[in-house]
Amino acid sequence: MKVVTNARELPSACAFVPTMGALHAGHASLFQLAKKYSENVVASIFINPLQFESQEDLAKYPRTPDIDIEIAATAGVTHLWLPNQSEIYPEGFAKQSAGPIGDIYEGKSRPGHFDGVLTVVRRLFDLVNPTVAIFGEKDFQQLHLIKAIAGEVEIITAPTVRENDGLAMSSRNVRLTPEGRTAATVIYRALTQAKTEEELRAILATEPAFTVDYADFIDEQSFTHAQSSSSDLRAIVAGWINGVRLIDNMPMGIRA
Repeated sequence: MKVVTNARELPSACAFVPTMGALHAGHASLFQLAKKYSENVVASIFINPLQFESQEDLAKYPRTPDIDIEIAATAGVTHLWLPNQSEIYPEGFAKQSAGPIGDIYEGKSRPGHFDGVLTVVRRLFDLVNPTVAIFGEKDFQQLHLIKAIAGEVEIITAPTVRENDGLAMSSRNVRLTPEGRTAATVIYRALTQAKTEEELRAILATEPAFTVDYADFIDEQSFTHAQSSSSDLRAIVAGWINGVRLIDNMPMGIRA
């Protein structure tokens, strides 16, 4: 694996996996999937300041550079790109708007978050010029918005990778206390057992340590609240445990 600090050192055609580091098995699965689409697998690590609500939250984001390099190399990354901020955001760079969908659900609780996500993704795509880019389904609203601005880059999606007890893998999980980590399993339990929004919220309410932000059924195609006519239903959940924000989602299928 080659570690590079400038996009000019990257191959001209590749499968691309953008990350913010703190890599885990979920990221590794994306790298392994990328190998099916190109012999050149590029991963980036860039902690994007534009998508954090505060400097405090940015400072808390975990940083594990040595582990990141080991995971990337083992999982098949051929080029690990570590850009600096001036390369991603030169003077006069264009900011991207997430539009109305960027202002609901995650966007409502984190104003400006998706503008920051789409801005960095668009800049990364412009610098890397990948053939395909790989994203997981855990950040489903993010995935929906990225597809809308991807242009000629084909977006490949991968299922959420979970711990043995069902909790979606996330870099934020390490900030949970042992008790909080146990309490967090209520999210998976709700997603797998609920057949209606009411049941989803009722199961989540059985865990007092989990403060619900939202728990809804949406139409996957429009990312709007599901109607009786919606066929592609997905449950989305977000909330806090120990002050740590956790999100998850799951297609409802015949249960809905």
